[in-house]
Amino acid sequence: MRLPLRSRLLFFLVVWAVSLQSCVVQEKLPYLQSSSYSVKAPVAVPNPRPNYRLQPGDVLSIRVQGADPKLTEPFNITGTQIMNSGDPGTLYMTGYPIGEDGNISLPTVGKLKVQGLDINQAQALVQKSISNYVLNVNVLLKLLSFKVTILGEVRAPGRYFIYNPQATILEGLGMAGDLTEFGNRENVKLVRQTLNGSEVVLINLTDPKLLQSPYYYLLPNDALYVEPLKARTTRANAGNLALVFAGVSSIVLLLGFILK
Repeated sequence: MRLPLRSRLLFFLVVWAVSLQSCVVQEKLPYLQSSSYSVKAPVAVPNPRPNYRLQPGDVLSIRVQGADPKLTEPFNITGTQIMNSGDPGTLYMTGYPIGEDGNISLPTVGKLKVQGLDINQAQALVQKSISNYVLNVNVLLKLLSFKVTILGEVRAPGRYFIYNPQATILEGLGMAGDLTEFGNRENVKLVRQTLNGSEVVLINLTDPKLLQSPYYYLLPNDALYVEPLKARTTRANAGNLALVFAGVSSIVLLLGFILK
């Protein structure tokens, strides 16, 4: 039996619309895919965390403790209440910035070269220098300017401050709400600042070798960009075409009624 013209046109439109709806393949969604993972025993992956070396533009928090608060007070420009507030702007303004010459300026002590040192080395240098003026002090030094930027196909793109020196790419993406279903997990761009400029590397989140990568750990001022899958563009185009289909369907129904 031959279908009426109206039914045939409507059937054609439905098939056309369905064919345009692109879905994301399930195999592209899971991270760290490997057949070697087991419920019986853990898989050990050695990957020592890189030691971050301080650079110009970094901001340090320096807390000096001693028996006489009057002697240590000049060094503690970052008060306890400010530290607990966690406001990045306030922390930046009340910290010790590293200048272009690689130095920080401490009261009484003067300039100290900290560029190229890691956090522990810088803390030891500051403590030794202050001990020349104040006896029996304890210095606690932290990096305030550990921030990363996460953009693209994540649920909450933006700039995030990290207070964990061992933060990983997965932790950073978790802060941004994880990737959307349209995020390309096989082609995440990591932009890293170096003394010579910027470097860009592609990260494959589905590859278990990521756990061994030197880029697995985030460093201050890193930027992550998650590219959209082709399905995102196709789905958006299909949504726009759905409006066109609705109009065409109305015309077909009207013509079918007139030609009946």
